[in-house]
Amino acid sequence: MRYSGVQASMGGDSFEKVSSSRVLMVGAGGIGCELLKNLVMSGFGEIEVVDLDTIDLSNLNRQFLFQHKHIGKAKAHVARESALGFNPDANILSHHASIYEPQFDIAWFKKFDIVLNALDNLAARRHVNAMCLAANVPLIESGTEGFVGQTTLHMKRLTRCFDCDALPSRKTYPVCTIRSTPSAPIHCIVWAKSYLFTQLFGKAEDEEETMDKEETAENAEELVHLQREKDALKRLRDAAGTPEYGKLVFEKVFINDVKGLLVMEELWKSRRPPTPLSFEPPVQDPSSTVDALEWDRKVWSIAENTKVFLDSLHELAQTVIEKRAEDAEYSMSFDKDELPTLNFVTATANLRAEVYGLEKKSRFEVKEMAGNIIPAVATTNAIIAGLIVMSAIKTWVSTRINPEGLAKPNPNCGVCSINSFSIAINTETATLGDLLEHVQAPPGPNGDGGIGVTGEIAIQEGDRLLYDVEFDDNLDMPLKELGLKHATRVMITNEDDDEPDKNVIITLHLDHRHNMSKSEYILEGDRTLVPRPRPAAVPAVAPVVAEQPVTTVPAKRVADQDMGFDHASKKQKAGEEDVIEIDAEDDALMVID
Repeated sequence: MRYSGVQASMGGDSFEKVSSSRVLMVGAGGIGCELLKNLVMSGFGEIEVVDLDTIDLSNLNRQFLFQHKHIGKAKAHVARESALGFNPDANILSHHASIYEPQFDIAWFKKFDIVLNALDNLAARRHVNAMCLAANVPLIESGTEGFVGQTTLHMKRLTRCFDCDALPSRKTYPVCTIRSTPSAPIHCIVWAKSYLFTQLFGKAEDEEETMDKEETAENAEELVHLQREKDALKRLRDAAGTPEYGKLVFEKVFINDVKGLLVMEELWKSRRPPTPLSFEPPVQDPSSTVDALEWDRKVWSIAENTKVFLDSLHELAQTVIEKRAEDAEYSMSFDKDELPTLNFVTATANLRAEVYGLEKKSRFEVKEMAGNIIPAVATTNAIIAGLIVMSAIKTWVSTRINPEGLAKPNPNCGVCSINSFSIAINTETATLGDLLEHVQAPPGPNGDGGIGVTGEIAIQEGDRLLYDVEFDDNLDMPLKELGLKHATRVMITNEDDDEPDKNVIITLHLDHRHNMSKSEYILEGDRTLVPRPRPAAVPAVAPVVAEQPVTTVPAKRVADQDMGFDHASKKQKAGEEDVIEIDAEDDALMVID
C-alpha cells in the first residue's frame, strides 16, 4: 500500500525498475534533505549518501531532516536516520566522508545506475562530473539561488557535461584596492580572507596567483611597498608559536605597514589617509559575558576585536605547526564554518576597517560576505528536489533517450573530450615504462589489449611531469615509488605529426591489484578515442616587411599550454590574474544551499 500511488502513476514495470535501481546522492544539505525524502517515498531501491559536513545551527531553518539535538553530528548519518522515519523499508547507506577519498573510485561509481548531485562547491561538482564521465553513469546536476533553481541531465557523449559551458565569473576586486586603498567593508574582509590569512597559514605561493605582475608608472611605488610587506610577513612566520607572535603580527599589519603607506603622499591626495592603531592587549575574554547568539550578531569594539584576533591567531598558528610536523606541505584554507578561521577573518577585517575609517561588521555578517552566502529558500529547494526525482525516473525508466532533443557535447570541452580508462595493475611491481607500453599497445580484437596511442607521448600526474620524449628518468621506477597508488589519476597526451586526428587526451584511473604480476594488466574503457580539441585558429595579421625569426610550436604543445601545461617548464602554469577573488569555491549563479 505504501507505493500504490507511485505504482499507479508510472506503471508496474517502471516501478519495478525504479525499486531495483542503485542511486548515489552526493550532498545532504538544503537540496539533499528534500531529495533524500523524495527518493525514499518514491520507492527507489538502494541509496548511498555521501557528505563530509556536520550539522550547524544555521542549517536548521531549511534542512528539515535535522533538529537541534543533531548539531555537531554528521549530516549523512542523521539524514539517513531521519529519512528512514518516512520509509523504514528503504535501503540507505551513509558515508561521512569526502567524495575525493580513494574509496570512491571508478569501480565504486560504476555500481550505480544514476548519480544525483546536491553539492555546495564548484570543485566537488567538477570532480563528480569527471568521475561520472569516466564511469559512464548518468549525472543529474542541480542548483538553487534564492527563488531561482535548475536541474540538468548529463550523459557521456549524448549531452553536454557540467564543464561544457563557461560558468559565470565571480565578483572580483583589483589587488591595489584590496591591499592599499579599501573603500568598503567587503574590501577589508577580502583582504583578511584572501591575503593575510593565506600569508600566515597557507603556502606563500598561494596568494601569488592573485597578484598583478605588470608594473605601471601609476602603481610602481605601491607595488614595491606591497612586496616589502609580503617579504616581512614571510620572515615573521618564523616567530609563529612564540608568546610575542600575536603582538608582532599586530604591529606589523596594523601599525608599521600603515605608516609605510602614509609615506606615499600621492596615494592620499584624494582619499582619507589610514590611521595606525596602537597595541593594547585586553585582559579578559569579552565573549564570556555575552550570550552566544548576541555575540555572533554584535559589532565588536576595538578591544574585543584585538582579543579575538590574538586568540584566533595563536590557535590557528598552533594548528599549522602541528599539521606541518606531519606534512611539510600542509596549507590551511579558509572555512566559514570553522570558528577559529571565521573569528580571525572577522577581527582582522574589523581592525583594518578601523584603520581606514570604514564600517565594522558582526561575525554573522562577515560569515555571509566572506562565505559568499546567498540566502536559501526552502521552497525552492523542495521544488528542485522534486524535479531531480522526476528527471531521475525519466532517465532510468525510459528505454530510449532521444539524442536529438538533448544539448550536444561541446567539441572543445576540456573535460568530456578527455578519454577515460581504468587500468587494473600492480602498482608495487609495475613500472612507469610498463604503463607506457600498455598505453602504446594496439587494442585487441575482443576489446582487450592496449589503447594504441601513437606519436610522442607525455605522462603527468597533477602538475608533475612523469615522462616525455625529453624526460625519461622515471621509466624504470615502480609506480608506487612515484606516488602513483590506487585511485590515482594519470593524464596521457600525445603528438602525432603524421596523423593529427589521433592526438588525444586520456585519463587513466589506477586500480591497484596486489595479486597481479608485473606485466599483467586489465584495461577498461571505450577504445573509440575522441580527438583532442584543436586550438582556435589565430586570426590572420598583416605580413611583416622585414624578415623575423619564427618559432614554431607543435599543435600538441599549444593545446597543452591552453590547458595550463607547459612542456618547456615541465610544470603547471599558474594563472596570472590582476584581481583577488571573493571566493575560491562557490559557483556564482549555481550556488547550492
